[in-house]
Amino acid sequence: MKIRHLSLVLLFLTLIFAVGCNRKNNANRDDISVLVFITGFIAGSPTYEQMAEGANEFKEKNPNVNIKIYEAGMNQAEWEQQLAQIISESAFDFVIGSNPSLPEICSNLASLFPDVKFIITDAQYDGHAQIKTYHFAQDEQSLFLGYLAGLVTTSNMPYANAQKKIGFIAAQEYPLLTNQMVPAFLEGARLADPGIELDFRVIGNWRDANKAAEIANAMMSSGVDVFTAIAGGAAQGLLRTATERNAYVVWYNIDAYKSAPRAIVGCGMLEQKKLVIEILEDLKTGEMQFGICEVLGVREGYINFIFDNPSYQNLPADIRAKFETFMHSMVN
Repeated sequence: MKIRHLSLVLLFLTLIFAVGCNRKNNANRDDISVLVFITGFIAGSPTYEQMAEGANEFKEKNPNVNIKIYEAGMNQAEWEQQLAQIISESAFDFVIGSNPSLPEICSNLASLFPDVKFIITDAQYDGHAQIKTYHFAQDEQSLFLGYLAGLVTTSNMPYANAQKKIGFIAAQEYPLLTNQMVPAFLEGARLADPGIELDFRVIGNWRDANKAAEIANAMMSSGVDVFTAIAGGAAQGLLRTATERNAYVVWYNIDAYKSAPRAIVGCGMLEQKKLVIEILEDLKTGEMQFGICEVLGVREGYINFIFDNPSYQNLPADIRAKFETFMHSMVN
């Protein structure tokens, strides 16, 4: 670790000096320069698609703001050096990203780039004067999606079987998923029926839709009739299997009903696009407060459920009534 940081210092020291001498005050400026650093690829990732949409929409309305969107790929070992290099070359005022691993990377780079500020969503980190994070309360989304899955698996809907078994397919394990999202999903389901069991399985990457389909098939054969997934593009394999073999799916973060209108029975919404636009507005006006973490959930309006899609009406009226009562209690 020390060797890697030393190499970064030696590689970029001269450029950093030049950038630091020429950087302007960031407050109340229309000409700020912002890097949107995508830790992965935009296509197939709802979170990054929303980030890019928000950034592009803001850019259209604020042509003096320089916004560059950069896709860093899936190799996490390369993210820190990529970020350091692109900041050095282009002298950005701010970096916006969304990944729980980014605070450590940005903290490592902050001393090399003392005039750059880092804003990270879907992360939890405070106490650093150059870093601001926003932590989405994903356990809340997991809770209400789990509750809906529990209502469906214990219902008389056409493809619900007699077993009280739901499934969660993940691309990879990471602390937020393992410690909060998966347990909350099961907790929500057991609020519908304490006897529900969870089958949790891992693909191993974010791209292999065929592997996801294989896993979903095996889980259905073991009795799972309602699924969810945090798997990026690989989740398309789950949707294909659920459609072909008649299972149900509850979905995280976006309105995905059109992707599998028969299989998907509920969609949560993570308001990443809304947040990115608000962040950019605060950066432009100089109103951003750094060194803190803000927690955003159902009550704050950044985690929601899609009620207004016509496909939601495919759920039986009694399930919708129970679920809507549950959501109302969460908001309050």
